[in-house]
Amino acid sequence: MPTKTLTIEQNLEDYVKLDKVGEGGKFGGIPATAIREISMLQELRNPNVVELISISLQENRLYLVFEFIALDLRKYLDAVPKNDFVPRETVQRFAFQICQAMCFVHQRRIIHRDLKPQNLLVDEKGTIKVADLGLSRSIAIPIRMYTHAVVTLWYRSPEILLGTSRYGAAIDVWAVGCILAEIAFKKSLFNGDSEIDQLFQIFRLLGTPTEKEWRGVNKLPEFKHTFPKWKKNELAERLNPFCDARLVDLIQLMLKYDPSLRISMRNALYHKYFDNVGCKMAISKKFRKTNEIGVIVKASFKEISPQR
Repeated sequence: MPTKTLTIEQNLEDYVKLDKVGEGGKFGGIPATAIREISMLQELRNPNVVELISISLQENRLYLVFEFIALDLRKYLDAVPKNDFVPRETVQRFAFQICQAMCFVHQRRIIHRDLKPQNLLVDEKGTIKVADLGLSRSIAIPIRMYTHAVVTLWYRSPEILLGTSRYGAAIDVWAVGCILAEIAFKKSLFNGDSEIDQLFQIFRLLGTPTEKEWRGVNKLPEFKHTFPKWKKNELAERLNPFCDARLVDLIQLMLKYDPSLRISMRNALYHKYFDNVGCKMAISKKFRKTNEIGVIVKASFKEISPQR
């Protein structure tokens, strides 16, 4: 979405982020990505999703007013001193909030499609907020065909890399798994410079997928029987020096090759890794009627701010 971002002061105390959306190409109008993001944000009112405060249309230009949060997760991780790591308690709290936010998004039958550290904002209290829903889509039943040119390369799932155009919320789950690993040891799990390099980095770490563990993989458009055959899954070996063993298990469940076998965001919130995070899942009377889950966090998140 072509935007110009400004920061303006509101009531002398509160800052907001103003996105100025230009005309949508040579024919003018508002870009489809802007309309889509507005639509999604109106559905996603949640403490872990960035708030769209107001919308203004002036002289064929659209102004989106968001709550202002200066820090994103990428900047947060970059600010951690070179020889230090994010405290394990903080990793756990960030992980829980990301899973909680994406559980909320997926329950509303929306997939984000561009999850990465830059699109996860961190406020002064350590609250994670999902942002940038310009590429998001509503999930259709039956699953419809979508473009596969989505998700920043380093967080792109193998089914997307192998050319599928039929996918669902599992692509977000894969991205979350990559992000949780990155929070734990400050480096991206995969950092390919092309689609094939990204795919081979995944294969080297997780082993080249077979039909036995991922039914239908051989029929995906970009799958080649000539792919190198890496056999050993070394994910746990890579993560163990940096991660709680329970977090390693959760990430492994998120990085299953077969999308149908990946843990859902809702089930991730019940994972043993979060047993002592001080949270509780609850279903209110209101949500019982619509089959939506309300997540009540009992923990008190203290201020989290990396030293610069």
